[in-house]
Amino acid sequence: MHVTEIFKSIQGESTYAGLPCIFVRLTGCNLRCTWCDTAYAFHGGTRMTVAEVLDQVKEFGGSLVEVTGGEPLLQAEVYPLIDALLADGFQVMLETSGERPLDKVPAQVHKVVDVKCPDSGEPDTFHLDNLALMSPHDQVKFVVGSRRDYEFARDFTRLHKLDSRFAATIFSPVHQAVDLQQMAQWMIDDRLDGVRFGHQLHKTIWGAEAKGV
Repeated sequence: MHVTEIFKSIQGESTYAGLPCIFVRLTGCNLRCTWCDTAYAFHGGTRMTVAEVLDQVKEFGGSLVEVTGGEPLLQAEVYPLIDALLADGFQVMLETSGERPLDKVPAQVHKVVDVKCPDSGEPDTFHLDNLALMSPHDQVKFVVGSRRDYEFARDFTRLHKLDSRFAATIFSPVHQAVDLQQMAQWMIDDRLDGVRFGHQLHKTIWGAEAKGV
């Protein structure tokens, strides 16, 4: 498989925010979201075997691993990698765009699945059947870049009753594109009591342009 980077940092998003986590960032993505902050993972990378990745992950110590990208599900080797991590006792997270089917992802993986909002430039790419393939411990995330995005996320959440089906439904504002207080107030005004306000903790700690964190 092609790997852009493997590093240990603080989990910056999801309900695991704040926990130390080992990240395996695979190379390649078939989407081009306007707000993407990992475009450096679109191309290149280092060719590694599953065993090589597993050995490097073990060197960091710790029990929480996130497989991310790019879009990790584009590479067929991601599935034996996930199986190997689970077999070694790691708690495995998967960050995915929601455009790829989740039917081959083991149920015990904690999936963070994006639903692309209109201003992402990639609307209507979410694989709706994925909702039926997700487990109660999984999470749905909307990256919100505008009031229009917020209203889309709000309406999608209500239509599919996301806040009662999964561990978390997260509205994550695009860095410096949405006023944080304003978006928080939108959520309060709309009584989205089952929705979590997401904030990219790693960008607060290391800055928006930092890589490998």
